[in-house]
Parts: sequence; C-alpha cells; structure tokens
Amino acid sequence: MATPTLTRPAPSTTTGNSLKLRQPRKKLTVGRSAAIVVAAFIAVLWLIPFAWATATAFKTETDAAAPDVTWLPPSGFTPEAFVKVFQDGNIPLWTWNSLYTSAAITAITLVISALVAYALSRIDFKGKKVLMTVIIASIIIPPPVLIIPLFYQMLALNLIDTSWAIILPQVIHPAMVFVLKKFFDQIPRELEEAAVMDGASRLRIFTQIILPLSRPILAAVAIFVFIGAWNNFLWPFIATNDGNLLTLPVGLQTIKSAYGIQYAQNMASALLAALPLIVVFLFFQRQIIKGVATTGLAGT
Repeated sequence: MATPTLTRPAPSTTTGNSLKLRQPRKKLTVGRSAAIVVAAFIAVLWLIPFAWATATAFKTETDAAAPDVTWLPPSGFTPEAFVKVFQDGNIPLWTWNSLYTSAAITAITLVISALVAYALSRIDFKGKKVLMTVIIASIIIPPPVLIIPLFYQMLALNLIDTSWAIILPQVIHPAMVFVLKKFFDQIPRELEEAAVMDGASRLRIFTQIILPLSRPILAAVAIFVFIGAWNNFLWPFIATNDGNLLTLPVGLQTIKSAYGIQYAQNMASALLAALPLIVVFLFFQRQIIKGVATTGLAGT
C-alpha cells in the first residue's frame, strides 16, 4: 500500500514589500488647497521683513538712511555695519553670557517644572486643586508686574550684578508646568503600577519611565524656555550693571552712535541677536512641532 507523501506548498513569490498595504495618497481638496495658499501667504508676510532687515544690514549708512526705498543699494552691499558692531561692542562675551545663562535657566526650569508637573499629575495631596488653580492663574500675570518685587528680593540676597540675578527669577514657568502636567496625564498609569509591583520607587519611576516617554515634550519645553531666556531684555537690563555680565540683547543696545540712528547697524545688531535662535529652530524644528502636537491641549 502506497503511503501518501506530504508536499510543501510552493514558496510565495510575493515580496515583503508588496505585502504592505499601500497608504492612499491624500487628495488635494479645496480646503487643503486653501490652507496651503494661506500658509504660503503668511510665510511670505513673515519673510519680507526679515529679507528687508538683511538687505538693510548689508547697506552703507548713507543708502540705509536714503529717502528712496530700494532693495538694491546704489553703492552695493557691504559688511561694514557688522564690522562696526563688532568693533564697538564685545559680541563674543555678550554671546557667551547669553548662552550660559539661557542654558542654566533651561536646565533648572526643566527640573523644577517636571517635578511639579509629575506631583500634580500622579500624587494626591491636600491643597492640590488650590495649587493647580494658582499655577493656572499665575500664567495670566504679566511679567513686568513682578519686576520690582524680584529686584528687591535679589537686592536682599546680595545677588544684584551677578549671573544668579539673571538666572533665578526666570526659572519659574507656570505655563511649562501646565503643559508638562497635561502630557503626564496621558501616560498610562498601568506602566507605573507594573513598576511598583516590581519594587520600583517613585523616583525611579519618574526617571526611568516618565522622563524617557516624555522626551518630545521635554525637548519642546526646553527650546521654548531657551528662546524666551535668550530674548529677554528687560530683566537682565535691570538686574545687572556690570559690563562683563551683559547679555547679547542688552549689550547690543549699548552700541549707540553720536550721529543719530544708524539703521544699518541696528539691523546688523538685530540679525546677530536672532541668528542663534534661527539656528536652534532649524536644528530642532521637528522636536518643536512634535512637542506642540503632543501636549494634549486640545481637550482643555
């Protein structure tokens, strides 16, 4: 009696790539087309002033102050405005002061804001709702209102004309606490419950579970805080009188001319102050967009 033989099915010639479902292309609807046109229009509106500032910065002072508005100066483009700014001011020192104070503000703000947000999101304690209400209410307080109390506080602590006078008053950001709290609320509690069953402490859960899952929002918060600290002019201007502690926005304002307004130099100074922020945005724009998209503010 013949025994039946088992035969293997012929191998499929379909490749792995062909098994993947093809995602349908998004159709260009009327609404999407209108959104693209509006976005392009807004982008052009933003780029025109920036292009005009760049063109003015590379003009001579005579061409920049001429009554006739022209994109192409009669004398041609020249970098003499930038050379003059570097000659009259200590740009490397001011840039370094802005860099390390902004970095310190960003680091301290991240630590404080993340700890407070985690406590508000995961820990039940007496007065939690009151504290959350105070944090939300403090977001609407204009920062200039706090300048006089902060100045007297720094004066009492003998911190005026020090780097700490610039750093410490800027490390409290209620808005960043609120954003991080909303993000932590979206992290499943089951992950923490499993870690607790394995014997993990609250600090270990925070550092090894919550923070790694929060990298996008932490990056976005860090970038926003850094940009705000870098652009801050009023408080560093009030807190320091020492020329060696001036930040870049404050230092550039000390470059004045006895011949009136120097338009080319002013535009050159503005571009120098904005250049680091442009570089930061170009390198971290994905983190900014991803962080904003995952903050969870849509349901608030």
